[in-house]
Parts: sequence; C-alpha cells; structure tokens
Amino acid sequence: MDWRKEYAEKIVSVEEAVSHVQSGNRIVFTHACGEAQALTDELVRQADRLENVEIVHMVAMGKAPYCQPGMEKHFRHNALFVGGSTRKAVEEGRGDYTPCFFHEIPKLFTDGTLPVDVAFLQLSEPDENGICSYGVSVDYTQPAAEAAKLVIAQINKNMPYTYGNGINLKDIDYIVEKDEPLIELQPPKIGETEHKIGEYVASLIHDGDTLQLGIGAIPDAVLSFLGDKKDLGIHSEMFSDGVVDLARKGVITNKKKTIDQGKFVSCFLMGTKKLYDFVNNNPDVLMERVDYTNDPFVVAKIDNIISINSAMQVDLMGQVNAEMIGYKQFSGVGGQVDFVRGASRAKGGKAIIAMPSTAGHGKISKIVPLLDEGAAVTTSRNDVDYIITEFGIAPLKGRTLRQRAIALIKIAHPDFREGLIAEFEKRFHCKFEG
Repeated sequence: MDWRKEYAEKIVSVEEAVSHVQSGNRIVFTHACGEAQALTDELVRQADRLENVEIVHMVAMGKAPYCQPGMEKHFRHNALFVGGSTRKAVEEGRGDYTPCFFHEIPKLFTDGTLPVDVAFLQLSEPDENGICSYGVSVDYTQPAAEAAKLVIAQINKNMPYTYGNGINLKDIDYIVEKDEPLIELQPPKIGETEHKIGEYVASLIHDGDTLQLGIGAIPDAVLSFLGDKKDLGIHSEMFSDGVVDLARKGVITNKKKTIDQGKFVSCFLMGTKKLYDFVNNNPDVLMERVDYTNDPFVVAKIDNIISINSAMQVDLMGQVNAEMIGYKQFSGVGGQVDFVRGASRAKGGKAIIAMPSTAGHGKISKIVPLLDEGAAVTTSRNDVDYIITEFGIAPLKGRTLRQRAIALIKIAHPDFREGLIAEFEKRFHCKFEG
C-alpha cells in the first residue's frame, strides 16, 4: 500500500483517537517539550469516563492538568523525574515517583516491568518514504512506542525532522493532525554567581573536548566562556539554544570525537524555536535513544568527555544530593550518574558537579556537614570527581575524607565556613588548617 493512502486511512479526530484509551491503562507520554499537547488536553476532557489511568513520563513541560486536585480518581501520574507542574501532586500523594537511571528507563518498557498499553506521541510530518521523526524527544519515547499495544500520534508540522530515529506509519494506530507551537524553554538569566561558576568550569575544558550539558543558567554560563575554544563536540542527553550559537561560530564542530565523529548526539531537546529550526533536517544532528546516549559504557568510549551537572547539596564526604529537599522529591536522578560514571571511565574524561554555594537567597549552604534527613544520595562519594561553586574548584578523586572536607569548605560560602570548620574539627579530631 502506498504510504500516503495508509496515512489518510489512519487520520481520525482527536476525540476518536483518545476514546480508545480505557480505564486502567498505562499511557506513556512523549518527553518534555515533545509532549503531544492536543492528546493530553483531550484525555483530560474525557476524564469523566476514565478511572485509574496511569500516566508515565519524565519532565512535564506542559501544564499537567491530569495532576490537578480532583483528578486522582481518573489519573495517577507516575513520574520518572519530577517537574514543576507535577511536583505538588507527588508531594501530596496524588502522584508517584519511580527512581531509575535515565539510560535504564527504556528497559522498564521493553522487558515488561512497566507494560505500555498506550503511547501518546508527537511526530513530524512523514518524509518521502512515509517515516515520521520523533523530533525533539527520542530518549525513552521510541522504545515506549515500540513496546505499546496502542500508538496514537499527533502529527505536527512544527515538529522538526531529526535524523537517527523514526517510526513507520504501519506502527501507528491512529493519527491526529494538529499543528501547534512546540513547548519552549526560554533561556535562563545568568547572574553574577552563575557567571563565575561558568568561568571556573570552562577552565577545565580544552580544545577538542566533548561536552555533556544539563539544563539551566550554569550550562549556559559555561558555554558563554567557550568562544575561544576549537573543535568542541556534543554528546549529551540534551542540549539547548546556547549550543546553536557556538555551532554557528565554528567552535563546536564535533571533529575530534572518538565516536559519532562530526555529529551532535542527543536524545532530547529543550529550547526555543531557534533550537528547533537548527536541528530541523540537519544531518549533523543525531537524535538517539537514551539507552545509547546515556549508556555509561558508550560514554566511556568518548575521549576527553566533560560531564557538567548540578546538585542541591554536597556533604563533607562528597556525597551529592541532586534531587531532594529533605523528604520532598524535587526532581530525579535523570542522567547525572550515567554521565558521571561514563566520563570517569573515559580517557581524559572529567565529571563536574557545578552549583551555587547557597540556596534560599543566601540563607542556606549547599555544602553541608550531612545531607538533609530523608534526602537520597544521587551520586555517591566514590563517583564524585570535581565540585565547583562560585568560590572555586574542589577536585575530590583520590582524596581522603579529611582532604575532601578541607577542599569543600574552601569553596563553601564564607558565611557558612565557620560552622563547617567546627564540624570538621569535631569529626576529624584535628584543627582546620585549610
């Protein structure tokens, strides 16, 4: 059958497409900015006929109306990473959080640990062969679609066509044509603190290095200091607008990468139309599954890879909490440990945790004697390499507990050093002479 005929036969209204969702189903949403908003909105409109529907995904960049009070009879969100619009539901017991390394999430769907009844996708228009691209979100979305019993796709002309991924029309059950702007993540404001942290991080980056970057002001600040570098590469679970500027300046060429040479490699994207236009039909950008991009053994093959992530707290042993405020699940492990371990194994690799020294408008130190009660260890003290704040760099690999504590106190905010020094002298039975 000609793919155009098959495509036409699968087009239905959004109401009809979502009507095939049944009570008790588990639905996996496309991740982050790739969320099929038309399908989400219609699902909520049909809430009264549904009970006990489990909605599984990572960062919700949409409004997450299924998490609102009063929806708990109809929907329960199972967060694989807690986001701003889903945090309150998880905190109040109307949603759940499932801990999992990002690179292992596809396996949850494909091995039947979390069987997928329905996949809600947002895809590009078909290419000349009838293949639709997953666009800005391949990560766990592609394996979830391949494992799903029912696949419903919103086809949106605004979804960029990206290479390295795709779904054949024969694998889609229902198509809803709905063009609307993709969800965008606006660039963050970079303050003086982030600026200084970015400068310290950039000092550890050399020509030809490959970067893994997270989200937020610190990664963007780092990028702002790399304008004089040469032949940088990108192998990251995600990247945003800041990478586009350096690519256009010829700073990022990917020429020195030891795998996927010449290619930007990622599994999802969060940014503005500027980023989406850059990746659209760009053969130099490969969007891959997260069990490739984040596999520590794949990352370890990339010489001189620099992993840059953040944290909420670091204790004096070097344990990193990147996801909790006490007992409150604030975010998730995401890909931090995937890249920390991969970079640590790579030839010339560096794993960096970069964070402001304080939180709460300067009232709370992020370097602490002990992690908060209830908080999880995201990255263990055995994995930690560099910790960076606006006050400097603390290299921890190969350091004793005493040496680690000294190095961390030196980069803590001066307002909190006295208390940290008192804890140091109590714990190590010696005078602090850092």
